Amino acid sequence: MKVLLRAATIYNPQSEFHLQQQNILIENGAIAYIGPDEQQADKVIATDGLCVSAGWVDMQAYAGEPGLEYKEDLESLAAAAAAGGFTEVLLLPNTEPVVQTKGAINFIKHKTHTLPVTLLPAAAVTVDAQGKDLTEMIDLHRSGAVAFTDGTHPLQGADVILKALQYLQPFNGLLLNRPEHTRLTENGQMHEGEASTRLGMKGIPALAEEVTITRDLQLLRYTGGKLHFSLISTAAAVAAIRRAKEEGLQVTCDVASYQAAFTDETMEPFDTNYKVTPPFRTSTDAAAIKEGLKDGTIDALVSAHMPQDVEAKKLEFDLAEFGIINLETAFAVANTTLELPLEQLLEKLTSNPRRILGLPEACLAVGEAASLTIFVPEQTWVPSVDKSRSKSHNSPFFGRELKGRVLGTIHKGQLVLNDSF
Repeated sequence: MKVLLRAATIYNPQSEFHLQQQNILIENGAIAYIGPDEQQADKVIATDGLCVSAGWVDMQAYAGEPGLEYKEDLESLAAAAAAGGFTEVLLLPNTEPVVQTKGAINFIKHKTHTLPVTLLPAAAVTVDAQGKDLTEMIDLHRSGAVAFTDGTHPLQGADVILKALQYLQPFNGLLLNRPEHTRLTENGQMHEGEASTRLGMKGIPALAEEVTITRDLQLLRYTGGKLHFSLISTAAAVAAIRRAKEEGLQVTCDVASYQAAFTDETMEPFDTNYKVTPPFRTSTDAAAIKEGLKDGTIDALVSAHMPQDVEAKKLEFDLAEFGIINLETAFAVANTTLELPLEQLLEKLTSNPRRILGLPEACLAVGEAASLTIFVPEQTWVPSVDKSRSKSHNSPFFGRELKGRVLGTIHKGQLVLNDSF
């Protein structure tokens, strides 16, 4: 099948056609032509403001398979990811059982090889993600684990982090950790501040994130290795990571694309679709996140896709589970709220995640395999429950107008287009 992207602006610094408007012909899953001339094709994609970039990479999403398929299975996650413009997605290991064996990694690889999205397995750092005994990370790496994390269970023990950093160095492995001191956040529901006091909710203090980052950076100074902080949310966290980078430590970080969309003052009180972890924090923290993205302190944007079924969300706020779905809205939310130039925003979704995870760089060039995201950055749209590909519907963005529409993806020889296109 031949697919023509007509008059598309190319965003790909690795390509000689970066920022140029060209016709792109895809044939048999590879780029056959880039240039000004019209080409014959079975499918033509053309619209005002058409843009194309290397396929987007999400460094944090959750699928419940195996064990919790009613929240999200691998097929529904891949469908949501493709609809949101992602061609590669790193999966958290917190399934039942936890992804901590070669068999579990092979299950993901075998189950997903025909899907239009490459689902990358992250393996647990500790057995059953309980923060105690290390898993066989060398064997897991050889089997295809792309990174190591206990995912939704932040690593608490300094000894475990120290040993993991040492254990991963022989094969240049990457440790991901969500910075949260769980004893300080126990029973917390939202950011600790005036709003939580006014609403009578137990707060989640910014301190819980900041002390963990300070400790983990000190361990990194001692051991060496590579450390990535997942889902930072506070101004002090951004400042600490900025200083560590200036010092030369191998540290990277990401932030949820929705983190600055709301604050503890603007979220809808008691609406469980605003209950996320880390929580929406203050306007000062949101401003620091935007500045950290602009100056390169924050390397990547992630969906932080955390599907929850109705029974987990349609509860009193203090009983409901944390998390929202965001694969389909990640780009649009970031494009609408973060005030980032488009080139810089795309860098956080393409080249930076690939560099951090050690994935091959994607280049839009003739002869290369097509791994592309097709989008219109200025087009507005309104997400809705009935058009969502996810099995779960826990999103605060349904019914809200967002700017930046994904038309589809081309990856692994498969073209996936959203319904309206």
